[in-house]
Amino acid sequence: MNKVIFTGRLTRDPELRYSQGASQTAIARFSLAVDRRWKREGEPNADFFNCTAFDRQADFVEKYLRQGTKVVIIGRIQNDNYTNKEGQKVYSVQIIVEEIEFAESKNAGNTQREAYQRNQTGQQDRLPPAYADKDGFMQIPEGAEEKLPFN
Repeated sequence: MNKVIFTGRLTRDPELRYSQGASQTAIARFSLAVDRRWKREGEPNADFFNCTAFDRQADFVEKYLRQGTKVVIIGRIQNDNYTNKEGQKVYSVQIIVEEIEFAESKNAGNTQREAYQRNQTGQQDRLPPAYADKDGFMQIPEGAEEKLPFN
């Protein structure tokens, strides 16, 4: 069985492309920062994973996710090995997204995303606690239910 579940924040805005051929497939690529549960001195606080989403998930990612957005991803690990121009074998993996969901409310996400972006640029100012909409959920536009990649 090959299944992973991650909760983390996008490290950059997603990139959307389309495959070539008769039936074009949407392909969204992004990087996810996943905090480590236990941190040792001198080691990184997070791991970074390259993620790829296809079709409806790719459209969802491109439309609704931005740098700093916190999401839950369910997917699988896939080898992404290749030989570079110098003839050296390069080993890497990517996460193929099968399901994706928001991990926080819209207002909490905006506040946390701003903090994440400031930290990436070296600005270390404190923000007030995150606020949720009165019902605690992000407002989805009318008709978006047909385009969402999950039930």
